[in-house]
Amino acid sequence: MADLKKIHADPIHELFEQMDDTRAGMLGVMGSGQHMQPMTHFVDRGARKVYFITSKDTDLVKAVGEGDVAHYCVTSTKQDFYACLKGSLRISKDAAKLDELWSSVVAAWFDGGKQDPDVCLLELDLIDAALWASTRNPLVFGLEIARANRDETHTPDVGEHLVVKFDKAA
Repeated sequence: MADLKKIHADPIHELFEQMDDTRAGMLGVMGSGQHMQPMTHFVDRGARKVYFITSKDTDLVKAVGEGDVAHYCVTSTKQDFYACLKGSLRISKDAAKLDELWSSVVAAWFDGGKQDPDVCLLELDLIDAALWASTRNPLVFGLEIARANRDETHTPDVGEHLVVKFDKAA
């Protein structure tokens, strides 16, 4: 569950915590004209990067140039946290990172294992992220909606929104 206090205290940490509890999101290359595609993510907190393992023959990989900007959007399983991450997307040749991320789940998609010629590691170097977190308390939600319906000047306050920048010096 999203913690509204933690969102303000350490939004990047809370983003990564939420991503740890969420298996997948939607990834798309800006300006490619393609729809976003569902992808499983692998977060590298220290490097502030997100990795994806996919097939070289996908339209997504074909759309990736060196440093193209991409968006990756995630929604928590409880639907109380949403994030849209933006970063520079590139094909990575980091064999050590691929070894680190490889699992039996990933292997199920590639007949030739890590050596399969179709295996492609994508690296999203994060620039910024927009975060939205909402209260899961139905009483608070109900009171805010009732107040907004009684007072036309009141907008329901049921969550938080902020944008964070990823400083590479951190």
